Amino acid sequence: MPVGAAEPATLLVFGDSLSAGYGLEEEQGWVKLLSDRLQAGNWPVTVINGSVSGETTTGGLARLPAMLDTYAPDLVILELGGNDGLRGLPIRNMRENLTAMVELAEAAGATVLLVGIQIPPNYGPRYTGPFFEQFGELAHEKGLALVPFLIDGIPQQPELMQRDGIHPKAEAQGMILDNVWPVLEPLLAEIAE
Repeated sequence: MPVGAAEPATLLVFGDSLSAGYGLEEEQGWVKLLSDRLQAGNWPVTVINGSVSGETTTGGLARLPAMLDTYAPDLVILELGGNDGLRGLPIRNMRENLTAMVELAEAAGATVLLVGIQIPPNYGPRYTGPFFEQFGELAHEKGLALVPFLIDGIPQQPELMQRDGIHPKAEAQGMILDNVWPVLEPLLAEIAE
């Protein structure tokens, strides 16, 4: 565990309601749990949660430049696209917006960790399959680290989901962090050196 860096690195979590902690107390969300884990492990990393419930990739692309200017993050966890999918928006537009956000973050000197999401099967395989594939394809194309599915293992356990069937309960937030951590930790080790 890195200790004693001159200045803490900055990690920006840039997502939607899944990262904003929709329906939860602020201290219950996985981003706060991540911040707590980093602090407990003496990681010299400051976590900024720039997530907004309901955010689409179009909204994220509009907001990201100001966030990059304000926080100058060393690492960005990009967790957007779920609301595009839930609204049935064109997959091509989502891909273009995600690509533009990756390029903006990298141009600002940040490493990007891309987080994928699946949408409910009732949207049909002609949409849900290509939608999910965008994240892996973009990560491959841009050489990004990828968490394939943020809430992997959680929707299959209805007792871990809020009544809307979309947002995990507080009890599942540690599982979300466990999905992110194995991919995130090597990136943190690089930026915290």
